Amino acid sequence: MRVRVIKRLDLYILQNFALVFAGAFFICLFVFMMQFTWRYVNELIGKGLSLDILAQFFGYMALTLVPQSLPMAVLLASLIAFGNMGERLELLAMKAAGVPLIRIMRPILVVVLLLVATSFYFQNSISPKAQLQLRTLLISMKQTSPAVEIPEGVFYNGVPDVNLYVQHKNAETGMLYQLIIYKTDQGFDKAQIVLADSGKLEVTGDRKFLKLTLWSGEQFENLQGQSASLLQNAAVPYDRETFNYKELLIAFDSNFNLMDAAALNNLETAKDMAQIETDVDSMETELDSVGNSYYTVARQMYFTPPQLPRKDSARVMQRVKQAAAVPFDTLTSRLTSEQMAVVERKAGSTVRSFSSELEWKSLVTGDGDRTIRRHWIEWHKKMVYSLACLMFFFVGAPLGAIIRKGGLGMPTVISVIIFIFYYIFNTSGEKLARDGSWNIWYGMWVSTMILSPLGAFLTYKANNDSVVFNFEVYVNFFKRLLGLRSRRHIFRKEVIITDPDYATLPERLDGLRRQCADYERSARLYRAPNYFTLFFRYRRDREVERIDESLETLVEELSNSRDARILGELNNLPLLYVRAHTSPLPGRRLNVAAGVLLPVGVVLWLRIWRFRLRLMRDIRQIIKSAGVLITLIEQRNETTKADSQDGNI
Repeated sequence: MRVRVIKRLDLYILQNFALVFAGAFFICLFVFMMQFTWRYVNELIGKGLSLDILAQFFGYMALTLVPQSLPMAVLLASLIAFGNMGERLELLAMKAAGVPLIRIMRPILVVVLLLVATSFYFQNSISPKAQLQLRTLLISMKQTSPAVEIPEGVFYNGVPDVNLYVQHKNAETGMLYQLIIYKTDQGFDKAQIVLADSGKLEVTGDRKFLKLTLWSGEQFENLQGQSASLLQNAAVPYDRETFNYKELLIAFDSNFNLMDAAALNNLETAKDMAQIETDVDSMETELDSVGNSYYTVARQMYFTPPQLPRKDSARVMQRVKQAAAVPFDTLTSRLTSEQMAVVERKAGSTVRSFSSELEWKSLVTGDGDRTIRRHWIEWHKKMVYSLACLMFFFVGAPLGAIIRKGGLGMPTVISVIIFIFYYIFNTSGEKLARDGSWNIWYGMWVSTMILSPLGAFLTYKANNDSVVFNFEVYVNFFKRLLGLRSRRHIFRKEVIITDPDYATLPERLDGLRRQCADYERSARLYRAPNYFTLFFRYRRDREVERIDESLETLVEELSNSRDARILGELNNLPLLYVRAHTSPLPGRRLNVAAGVLLPVGVVLWLRIWRFRLRLMRDIRQIIKSAGVLITLIEQRNETTKADSQDGNI
């Protein structure tokens, strides 16, 4: 007898998830690729790149974005899959058959664990190589055709041996206006300066030169070397040329040439975890040696007395000890104002020199620290993005089971909102860790620390069929919190099995009316409540509870009436809050704590007083409505009695 390893239920759940995950993954990957492409669109347009170069660019881009696309795809797919099963009542059928939600999630959990391992493999093995090739392509494409990157208002040195200044350019026609060109292709001794009103930069047909066409300008060229002119201390002769039209050919190979990838070997994104650990260890050792050397030099220069001959050294040390025994104010009082000014200038100069030297050295050590932090951030990122797949699954699957909405509508909106919050926390933590404001462990794992409790909470709630996303529950909670309430909505029933006992109802309603009148006189609800009694001697109001019980019993019985006037008057009866006017909180300890915290206690005391006044209005409304109901029932009884007598006659 063969034992089925994978049950049909597991296969059905996996089938629902796999199809949605495949579509969600490619959609997420496409969105991230479009975002990345838009970021580097200037490096792609107008460069004359061949299809194979573009194919390599998009291929390497896709490989580097797989780890970012997997968590979002897992979140979206789990939400849609479990939302579809919940909407089709399949989850309800499974739970009715005794299958808990954790068991339903188990086959997909195995797949997600495989995705976690796949994501880690991509980031540690494939992504570094793809990052290296992608950065190489980007730099090579940027150097292919610098003409389209000329900015306005600044000197541009993207063309070898040429500095180009453009005041304004027309992107549609390619025209450049108010040009200043500084050419050093023949050497600095024969530098050329060209001024032109307008011009246009184009690539020749063989793509070996840049053709710069100029209109209405002047050209200046040195006729004598700069070094000679400086030695002779004479004016530099130059040649001046005025032109209406001029063409300049600048040697520049515009064909795509892939740079050597070895130049980017120090890029942290192009390393796996073992390489990062090795390189960080080397950088820390080098940085420690630099710091120790800086410390040694600073100590010798500013904190160690100069080396003197033994005879002079002993005499100097004796004077230093004698000076140390004299108060500083006494030493300064012996100096004249001129001597004191000289000492202050020398001290200030020494301090400024030492401060500027420390600032310059801090730049060197600061760059080393930032490089080390970037390497450690990349090391942590490989694990954070991998575990994000697992965290998003425990968020998406129970969330889909709770909301029970499938398709691309509500699940997509919820997925995007959750991912945006995750992205904000993750990016903020990474930035703070990169700047050194936070510890790297805390900065890189703060998003996971926030996502993990959320996933555990949602999984627990979904497994216990919680109403955590039931909108009516939250509406009722805030209504109770703010003292809002709904009105009664009693309509005539289509089928009535038992009619109300109209013979005894007037007497019972009159008893309720007397009960309410007695309570209003004794309770004195219009008075402010006693603060001490309210918080420290809490007692339940049994009388209001009995009034509410009698009221609801009468309403339940009268709701079977066929008389529209009686049903209409029932809707005027209020819904009573039997505890809101006596205690702010359910437990005695909470009440005592609220009373001790005076600001909180005052707010709750005012709220309770408001409920007392509202209860007073409700009691008066019950008395009024009870009287109206008595009149309506007595009229009905008289009409019924008259009709029965006419029938007997």
